[in-house]
Amino acid sequence: MGEKALSPAEAVSTAAHALADAVSTGSKLLAGTELFSRIRDQDVQIATTPRDVVWRQDKVTLHHFRPLAERHVRIPVLITYGLIGRWTMTDLQDDRSLVRNLLNLGVDLYVVDWGNPSRADRYLTLDDYICSYLDACVTEVARQAGTDRVNLLGVCEGGVFTTAYAALEPERVNTMALTITPIDFHADAVENRPGHGFINIWTRALAPEDVDRLIEANGNLPGEFMGAVFSLMTPIRTMFKYNLDLLDVAGDENRLVNWLRMEKWIADRPDHPGEAAKQWLKELYQQNKLVKNQLELDGRRVDLSRITMPVLNVYAKDDHIIPPATSQALRSVVGAKEYEELALPGGHVGVFVGGKSQKLFAPAVMEFVRKHDGGAA
Repeated sequence: MGEKALSPAEAVSTAAHALADAVSTGSKLLAGTELFSRIRDQDVQIATTPRDVVWRQDKVTLHHFRPLAERHVRIPVLITYGLIGRWTMTDLQDDRSLVRNLLNLGVDLYVVDWGNPSRADRYLTLDDYICSYLDACVTEVARQAGTDRVNLLGVCEGGVFTTAYAALEPERVNTMALTITPIDFHADAVENRPGHGFINIWTRALAPEDVDRLIEANGNLPGEFMGAVFSLMTPIRTMFKYNLDLLDVAGDENRLVNWLRMEKWIADRPDHPGEAAKQWLKELYQQNKLVKNQLELDGRRVDLSRITMPVLNVYAKDDHIIPPATSQALRSVVGAKEYEELALPGGHVGVFVGGKSQKLFAPAVMEFVRKHDGGAA
């Protein structure tokens, strides 16, 4: 049977609604076009919190943030992001910035910037980044603060760096906080949530020699390649991002600028040094050596039971890139007597920019480091 024909009144009403939608869409497009014509690069700057370069070696830079409030902890916090993305996610916009939130709470804060690796850096390994560069940053932070230990805050791949360093040099770490950090790279298979852990599945499906060929063909693991991989994990969202999502924010200058800031961060994805990428993909994602205490750096075994300092493990409940189970595996392998978990709403990036997370993340870190400060103001 055919569909029932619309009455004249219904047809007029439907046409009126369609016309109203078209007018609304047209108005948004006009407003968006006008906004785009006025917005300049300086309007969408990210990582704008004032900071000073206090140490540099090769392409690695250590920044010290200027205080925004009276300091309430004696031992500083060092943020370590990964090589896959930029630390600037932690300071994306003024009103949604983990960096600013921590500074406003009185934390003495530093961050490592790994720079832009090129083909000249293809032979740098995780050993170099963790046992040399990160170690030097910890030494400098401790020297400047007049302490013998620092608080480490690791993010994603940087959380793996932090974890390995804390296991190798536990006497130099006061507390360890991790954010969206994989520890058991195969735990996604246990949780088996639809739409989660695609990178884990994809990497395990590669033969080790395929990883080698990928790196040898490019010298490094290209940032553009990993950007494409992340986009393919959410194909529908990616497909509509530049039409429906953009149209939704086009008429609101504040929302549009924040949307552009996120796009700017996404586009600024550095290459991952080749040998370090081989270790990351083969020894961690494929062979799962970290949680098995089989990872070796500079000839030393990374034994997670040596992590005896207080630990705060922060993960996102709906993280499809680092499934929660891969992070929560930490609690059963560390030697710490004081172990806490914080589950934040949202996904991988939502930890840093989500409205609800903003109210929970920085205060939890502040309370954690202050509780273990040993000389807090």
